[in-house]
Amino acid sequence: MNKSILSFIIYLFFCLIQKQSIAQEKPNVLFISIDDLNDYIACMEGSIRIPTPNIDRLLKSGTLFTNAHCQAPICGPSRASLLSGLYPTSSGNYLQVSDKDIKKSNEKIKSATFLPDYFEQNGYRTFGAGKVFHQGDKALVFDEFGTSHIKDLMGPKPETRFKYAPIPKKGVEMTQTDWGPYPDADSLMTDYISAEWVIEKLKKEHDKPFFMALGFVRPHVPLYAPQKWFDMFPIEKIKTPPYLKSDLDDVPAMGIRVADAPMMPTTEMLIKNGQWPEVIQAYSACVAFVDAQLGKVLDQLENSKYANNTVIVLWADHGYHLGEKNRFAKQALWERDTRTVLIINDKRNPSQAQNVDEPVQLLDIYPTLLDICKLPANKMNEGHSLVGLINKTTKNWPYAALSFYGVGNVSIRDKSFRYIQYEDGSNELYDLNKDPNEWKNLASKKVYFKKIKKLKTSIPEKWADNSPFSKYTFNAYFIEKSNSK
Repeated sequence: MNKSILSFIIYLFFCLIQKQSIAQEKPNVLFISIDDLNDYIACMEGSIRIPTPNIDRLLKSGTLFTNAHCQAPICGPSRASLLSGLYPTSSGNYLQVSDKDIKKSNEKIKSATFLPDYFEQNGYRTFGAGKVFHQGDKALVFDEFGTSHIKDLMGPKPETRFKYAPIPKKGVEMTQTDWGPYPDADSLMTDYISAEWVIEKLKKEHDKPFFMALGFVRPHVPLYAPQKWFDMFPIEKIKTPPYLKSDLDDVPAMGIRVADAPMMPTTEMLIKNGQWPEVIQAYSACVAFVDAQLGKVLDQLENSKYANNTVIVLWADHGYHLGEKNRFAKQALWERDTRTVLIINDKRNPSQAQNVDEPVQLLDIYPTLLDICKLPANKMNEGHSLVGLINKTTKNWPYAALSFYGVGNVSIRDKSFRYIQYEDGSNELYDLNKDPNEWKNLASKKVYFKKIKKLKTSIPEKWADNSPFSKYTFNAYFIEKSNSK
């Protein structure tokens, strides 16, 4: 054989070995989101416990952050914050914004790097399916995206609604809220399709480490899932969460305006119609369905060559009221809206199941993944790495969790208290240890003024203007704010 040809073959062989080595040395990332998932899953110890055996699998050798919070209590801005690494007060993305417009909001967000792009810049190949950004991947950041052909991620939907069809009001956004068994088969559900696409990718050989995102849309409304998932939760055994009819009596007027969700059902309405248990049943069915799809993905990962070299992050974009405070919605700054699910499981370093109850944020996922994967830090990130909490080297966590809903409206959560301040200066304070349902607003009591003063030090001094690309017509307060510009 010609010497030069032999040398070239040897060169190609070593290039292949080097590629494989790089792919094996760097951990892969499986980045899984579940839309509108609140603390009703078993491990979160909420007022209702929905069995989620596959989420529980992650906890056997992972970390559950029991006090994790979103940066905005609605899908679009929450995901924009997590994936850009910036608070809404920096990006201007406080409210709903199209994926393609996220980086148009102001100069600061324009120079940010989305999390998948950052991994690409550091040698990873990126894959995605389902609801990762608010609209899937209309921001066009993934190398491959498996569900771009699906026109309605929230589908399929019946021709007519089953239970809830409010009369549309001019200028006010319509809700997708409805519930009932639909369609006939799991295979027709978007989440099934997304999971199957990711499973196929996990079966393939990859010559680069991968960042693979999977966004489940359920239990976001409409609360549809095939009948078999409803059958798991007989209606006669359904329990409803704690409810106090006078709950909002001590909430300031601005708090009521900000949290108004006029197109959503109220608890009083559902009690009158005898439908409250139906909604809890439907929500439970959707959670069980999604947990099963997660299980299939975990099965494939465990049976793949990537089983021991993958970091799994499971997160939900925000919480959700299912009757508490007379509402069935997110879009507010209370505990039920901002508290979310966050689990990190590093298959390379399996540890015993542990809970961390320090206040952390979805914003912290970005720097944490860079830290775990030993990638260069992104100087624009406004969150903080959670690695010290995971490996127990951080003894004193100095940060509070911040959530924003429109300019001037902010919630600060520390280990025990929640403080909410609205744009007009009115406020709320709750001791979550003594009052987990937030039924007693303590803000006017002098004994807590010192505590309030301390919590207020976490409020940003500078607030970016609301994005001019924000399209939000959900309640009168935000419509008025938008029209006043």
